[in-house]
Amino acid sequence: MKKEKKGKVWIAGAGPGDAGLLTVRTAHLMRQADVIVYDALISAEILSLIPPDTRTIYVGKRSDHHLVPQEEINQILVREAELGNHVLRLKGGDPFVFGRGGEEAQTLRNAGIDFEIVPGVTSGVAVPAYAGIPVTHRDYTSSFHVITGHTRKGGLTRIDYKALVRLGGTLIFLMGVTALPEICTKLREAGMPGETPAAVIQDGTLACQKSVRSDLIHLPEHVLEEKIKAPAIIVVGQVCALGDECSWMKKRPLGGRQILVTRPEERNRSFAESLRSLGAQVIGLPAIRTKELKKEEDRERIRKAISRISKRAEAGTAWIVFTSAAGVDVFFSFLKTERIDVRSLWRARFAVIGTGTGKALERKGILPDLIPDVYEARELGNTLAKKVTRGDLVAAFRAREASEELFPPIREQGADCLDIPVYETFAGVTPAWVERILAQFEGGKIDAVTFTSASTVRGFVNMMDGRMNLKHVRALCIGRKTEEEARSFGMWTITSQEATVESMIETLLEAETI
Repeated sequence: MKKEKKGKVWIAGAGPGDAGLLTVRTAHLMRQADVIVYDALISAEILSLIPPDTRTIYVGKRSDHHLVPQEEINQILVREAELGNHVLRLKGGDPFVFGRGGEEAQTLRNAGIDFEIVPGVTSGVAVPAYAGIPVTHRDYTSSFHVITGHTRKGGLTRIDYKALVRLGGTLIFLMGVTALPEICTKLREAGMPGETPAAVIQDGTLACQKSVRSDLIHLPEHVLEEKIKAPAIIVVGQVCALGDECSWMKKRPLGGRQILVTRPEERNRSFAESLRSLGAQVIGLPAIRTKELKKEEDRERIRKAISRISKRAEAGTAWIVFTSAAGVDVFFSFLKTERIDVRSLWRARFAVIGTGTGKALERKGILPDLIPDVYEARELGNTLAKKVTRGDLVAAFRAREASEELFPPIREQGADCLDIPVYETFAGVTPAWVERILAQFEGGKIDAVTFTSASTVRGFVNMMDGRMNLKHVRALCIGRKTEEEARSFGMWTITSQEATVESMIETLLEAETI
């Protein structure tokens, strides 16, 4: 977003928690905003979609407990916009359904700040749906009514229970779980039968969703037994009896599981979407990020290597090796920037560490000449050693810190080896985001952590900085080296049969202990 003299505020709903329920508009704004001001109810999955360089302000707004008072939140929005920023005010559910979005809009108008309202999926409809409860059904009710259990003054005593009972529709109470006994009692006193089906749903739409169904008489004690806590919503009506018949959420292959993906952000999207399509909730935690090397001494080293390859390529004695998709992308970006025609390498042969890297090369219009059966640096070196002869040139374009197991078997064959760093890795997230992830672990909400390289294991460990017991981490590893690295830190591990993300997903589906 291009900055103006005075900024603008978008008051947007993030839905009830499942990232799949984000609107296209809100997802776009999350990628474009200068500043994001968000509440406590924004899920970790959704927060993981915020670009790491975007400034965020946590205001901790939750029911009757505000880390930051509403008046101060209003002033934060005004101040940031007056500084020329484009501000996304990210709220749970829909901003105009008990979200105090109207109050914020009034403040912005009075301050002369331009704003837009972006509706979101309200929890009043989505959460019951994820519990298999339709809020309307031709056989039971033709209306539903959403009531807040938390108001500015007077609390629940302001609710006209007799009017609600006369309406005869499904009743949905938001932010009212602490007042559940009072709600059930008042509805019965107003004439609603005690055997009326009712439900309470905690953490609705999330992998950790938990629900209790009963009737008005027994619901409070069942909720107490199951230790249901806020955030939760209350649903009252005959439609609650359909919860079993229409249940679907946890029947998906990975339904009810929350997976932490440590793959670098630029390689994460398709992996994460595959997991989501199977029902998992995915938190992106890029343990490492990649950065192209741009110092002149690094670039000169790459130029010289490409020059040597060009001279040897025509004779068919040159190999170009990639051990990651990042290496492929940086290499071809360098060719473009330096105006080097790829046709100068026309007889060079290409070796890649696995199918993922191979696909990245194919996107550049080149089919790999060699892929080892086992997708590891050592196996790539052993396989390539069988193809080279004395005097061949083998040049690997990879990370600054890379496996030392690649070159020894190749050198034994008398080949000339060039190890050319083209990118480096660094920590992928902010300290504030690490705090949020630690809270997820402490709450037992992370079922598995995926690692696609030994470097992602080390990056994850470095980010945690000794603040959690790594023995509690259930690590899904892409290959032997990654598994060895995870085990060296005490993690419980399971390894995919093949070193591909597709095989990792298959392993996750088959695992009984994750």
